[in-house]
Amino acid sequence: MASTSPATPPPTLQRGKACLRCRKRKMRCDGAKPACQQCARAKKLEGCQYDDGKGKTRTQLLRENIERLEQRIRELEDPEYTSPSVMLHDPHLHRRSESSSSSSLTGSPASTGFSVHSPFPHSGMLCKLIHSLALNPLAATNSPQHSWLQGVPSPSPTPFSDVYHTDQQPTTELAQMLVDIFSSHRHQCLFGLHIGRLRESFSRPPIEQYHPCLTNAIFLWACYISRPGPLSEHQSHYLSRSLEALSDALQYNNRVLDVIQASCLLSVYFLSNGRVLEGSYHATAAASLAVQCGLHGVTMNRPMFDTTGVMSSFKLQPPKDAIEQGERITTFWQVFALDRSWSAVLQKPMTIPDGPEGYLSIVLPWPQDMEEYESGQIHDFYSFSTPRSLFDGQMSNLGSGFSPLALRVKASALFHHAYYLALNWDQPAVLSSAFTDDFQHLEHTITRFLSTLVPVHQLDASMPDDKHAYIAIHTLAHAAMIHLYYLFGHEDPVSHEKCLLAARCCVSIVKHIADADYEFLDPIIGPCWTCAVDTLIRELNIIESSWPLASSADVRNEIGTLLFGMTRLGLRFPLLGYSVAKVQKRLSGL
Repeated sequence: MASTSPATPPPTLQRGKACLRCRKRKMRCDGAKPACQQCARAKKLEGCQYDDGKGKTRTQLLRENIERLEQRIRELEDPEYTSPSVMLHDPHLHRRSESSSSSSLTGSPASTGFSVHSPFPHSGMLCKLIHSLALNPLAATNSPQHSWLQGVPSPSPTPFSDVYHTDQQPTTELAQMLVDIFSSHRHQCLFGLHIGRLRESFSRPPIEQYHPCLTNAIFLWACYISRPGPLSEHQSHYLSRSLEALSDALQYNNRVLDVIQASCLLSVYFLSNGRVLEGSYHATAAASLAVQCGLHGVTMNRPMFDTTGVMSSFKLQPPKDAIEQGERITTFWQVFALDRSWSAVLQKPMTIPDGPEGYLSIVLPWPQDMEEYESGQIHDFYSFSTPRSLFDGQMSNLGSGFSPLALRVKASALFHHAYYLALNWDQPAVLSSAFTDDFQHLEHTITRFLSTLVPVHQLDASMPDDKHAYIAIHTLAHAAMIHLYYLFGHEDPVSHEKCLLAARCCVSIVKHIADADYEFLDPIIGPCWTCAVDTLIRELNIIESSWPLASSADVRNEIGTLLFGMTRLGLRFPLLGYSVAKVQKRLSGL
């Protein structure tokens, strides 16, 4: 009798060899090409893509895409310009340029600007061609009468009759190209709008498009992240257009979401450039508007008492579908994370309250991935408590709140709460039992939160966007621990050791960041690394002032690792240049 042998189980796929779709959804992948079984079964053949390191890296592809888009921009703006059929360049030029710039960076504010050579080869004539890029025909004129918002609006303006100077707006193709450049970096500013709808909106009539205050802020970011390419020369142009458009958008209640989004983008732009007053101003404006229009959940699905007073509160129209509802949810959490994290960095009061009940309470589900909103999967509003649940021992008992944006929001809340709790410690007074309980509970909450995250050493197997988000999340959580114990570390060795452990975790994070990752990191990471450096410098002082003398080589190496990361990040965000300069000045005196 013929015997049938049992079926041989499929071989285990090596880590990192699964397709990107299966990796993101944490499904078992057989690694088949051109499409694995999971993607074939889901009829997602076009979405089955691999990043196995054998081809070009994601950064290389993005850089080539930006170069292609800039080339197309030149062709659109100058019909007589013909792109070269073959462009030869040194493939190692960009790496050598970055290395030379890093080695010459002293940390002074003047040296933190982009001094690396452009990866986009261009001649002097081509630079002039790009500089004359007519995103609006009057871009070279800076006088008020040549701005997109001409004249003073009449007391009773006709909605959008004079503000959308269509002859000065980018073409549909050009606007979509700029959005494509921005979309790869949108997580750096926690941008929460649906990119597909954003791109499609430029093909509609002007009155149905997003307001210029938002679109120009997006174009500003596209130029900002294109540095040192020629597109970056147009930052000041789009910045002025976005700022001018804000005053117009505020005339219309139905444009408040555009104003909030634009204010967030402008805030992160200013903060990452070291322009903290302007950044703080726009962050505060976004947070105030978000609460006023009820984005925090209290008024989103509840009836309100309509008053007849002139100063009565305004409210948003009901969302048209699940995607628009999801955009509102993610917009609020974008503002919340911005308010909490940067309020701690700038040492200013938070703007968004979160009281125990009533209007001050945040009643909103944690943000989800946009794909879930597309499929109509929105968590119920009233099944969720506020972020205060983080500090009440309810990390997320309903099985939600684990999207990268949700974890980023939680990390920001922990970061700010640690800063606030330490700030309220009255040093001369004896520690009360209530303060001690809050202190220990927050430490326990931070520790539990870290235990729910993907470990740092496993981030290379994550999707690139997820990896960059988790780097910020881990860093914020460890910085929260440093904030919590730093003031006590001067007198209490146990507190100092806890700060030191968190700072060394930040060092470990830097060691797992590839060179290509730095241009996609969240700028909030910079101030967090500064906290870690301060802790390590204090440890260096303790070691070098102790007797008998002990070796400080390990601590100096750790400081050097963080300084390397801060320097590299400073090439993208000038804010870090000032921190690097201060650290180097302190080290020079040791």
